[in-house]
Amino acid sequence: MKGFWRKLEKPFFVLAPLANVTDAAFRRIIAEHGKPDVFWTEFVSADGLNSAGREKLLPDLIYSEAERPIVAQLFSAHPEKIRKASALIQELGFDGVDINMGCPDRAVLKQGAGAALAKDYALARAIIAAAKAGAPELPVSVKVRLGDTVNQIEEWIPALLEAKPAAITIHGRTRKEMSKVPARWDDIARCVEIRNEWSLAQDISPDEQTLIVGNGDAEGLEDAREKAERYGVDGVMLGRAIFGNPWLFNDKKDKETISERERLVALLKHAEYFNEMLGEVKPFHIMRKHFGSYVSGFANAKALREKLMVTENMEAVRLLIKEELLKLETSD
Repeated sequence: MKGFWRKLEKPFFVLAPLANVTDAAFRRIIAEHGKPDVFWTEFVSADGLNSAGREKLLPDLIYSEAERPIVAQLFSAHPEKIRKASALIQELGFDGVDINMGCPDRAVLKQGAGAALAKDYALARAIIAAAKAGAPELPVSVKVRLGDTVNQIEEWIPALLEAKPAAITIHGRTRKEMSKVPARWDDIARCVEIRNEWSLAQDISPDEQTLIVGNGDAEGLEDAREKAERYGVDGVMLGRAIFGNPWLFNDKKDKETISERERLVALLKHAEYFNEMLGEVKPFHIMRKHFGSYVSGFANAKALREKLMVTENMEAVRLLIKEELLKLETSD
């Protein structure tokens, strides 16, 4: 099952799932300003979705039609829980299921999930199979790193390919390296070669082979296009570059040319969406990590940023931004 993946024009550019960043509110503002080819949800615990705490996790699976195609990302070390959670994802109408096998967070690793799965190829394959069984109408993809403590792509990638996921997103660092070293795109390119070699040996046509998505240090669309061409990936995933820049995937908008007014209006709308959609289930201070990125590089930016970073609610943000917008109007 390849689903929407086969309809994407190559190279394609997708938004990374960032915990407490790319939530439903931020994805909505991104969809309005510069939609990627594929959206991901934040990663969600399949174990939690199979527990009494399920209701607390469902807000992480809110999405709108404007975000399609959208993939729900799950994590777990238990195939049966992945199967049941994937069935829920299909029931909720998502376009795909993605399994996180690259998260280096200690709490996730202790569960045997995330990047810990690079140490157990059989379990990783079983989890992919379980996702396919739970959501037979959806394509299943995975997101991984180059390995656990060392580069292990020569064994890791073929092991994953045996499970025939629709796509593999490869972050160009090991679990141990976190984000402390530059992403190794030469190794991502080798993953493409491994995919091609494996597909040829298995007599799998290019149209049916698993897609390879590169991830790590892509600074913007232009840089992502250059990486796609140079390293031969089918697509590129962008993450940190999205902070304060919902125009990231918009070909017609260069960040350097976006006006102060546009950024302030986007910040306000983003905060309004968060308050409206998630205000009753998530603390408002989550929004603060976005404020500094939106408010930078223009007059009075530091003072405004400092005020925003101590706001406790939507009303305080609305007052500050409207004051700044009024100042801009009177100075024009």
